[in-house]
Amino acid sequence: MFVLLRPALLSLLLAIMPVAGHAAEPLTCTLIADVESGAVLVRDGTCDQRVAPFSTFKLPLAVMGFETGILKDSHTPSWHWQPGIAAPERDRKSVDPTIWERDSVLWYSRELVQRMGAEEFGALVARMDYGNRDVVGTAGKDNGMTHAWLGASLTISPEEQVQFVRRLVLGQLPVSAGAQAGARATLPSFPAGDGWVLTGKTGSGWVTDARGNYAKDRSLGWFIGWAERGDDRVAFARLLVDNQARGGALGLTMRDSLITDWPALVQR
Repeated sequence: MFVLLRPALLSLLLAIMPVAGHAAEPLTCTLIADVESGAVLVRDGTCDQRVAPFSTFKLPLAVMGFETGILKDSHTPSWHWQPGIAAPERDRKSVDPTIWERDSVLWYSRELVQRMGAEEFGALVARMDYGNRDVVGTAGKDNGMTHAWLGASLTISPEEQVQFVRRLVLGQLPVSAGAQAGARATLPSFPAGDGWVLTGKTGSGWVTDARGNYAKDRSLGWFIGWAERGDDRVAFARLLVDNQARGGALGLTMRDSLITDWPALVQR
């Protein structure tokens, strides 16, 4: 039996202390559940509120890519960045599925969705029952295939992230076993102490308003995935919607804080 040790989230709480003059309260959640039984082992914060998935959506996108046959294996296809494609300098390179997930390359996601097509894209999101299943995008902008998961229309809660991960790890998503195995194999893994290894995906962005404009004084960060130690397997999600702007990618902060906290969060 795993137990929650308090104060288990000290490093996260210290990272999100409110800034004077900011009225909005941070939204935080750390949720850990047993993969096989679904039993919640750790629940701290507000875990039922939906927000944009940002780059954590690369995990279901990988499932979709393998299911449609566009992605072949962890290193195929390798697509080359082309001039004219918007991308930061670090992403102007050749990218395969493993590099895509490891480096969180947005242009690769968009190329994958374009090759999939709008009908297949929407159908697979709905079939997998992912979040609110809304890939329309920002009202009036026709940007669902490029922005739906980036604060436009698609949202998901930490509870739903954990359930999605559980189904993926168990091979219970309504897609082929090969597609699920392929997606699992693309994600990076991180040692977390006490024999645990965490495999997962970060996501970083900002809160958006009804018109799809980013509120860049309110950063958002995710880390979702699963952890294994021997026969133990758990699914996890950590989320922070902050009340201030953050330098760098907040998802990386969530990942590093969870790795640091992990030995104190779960124990035999």
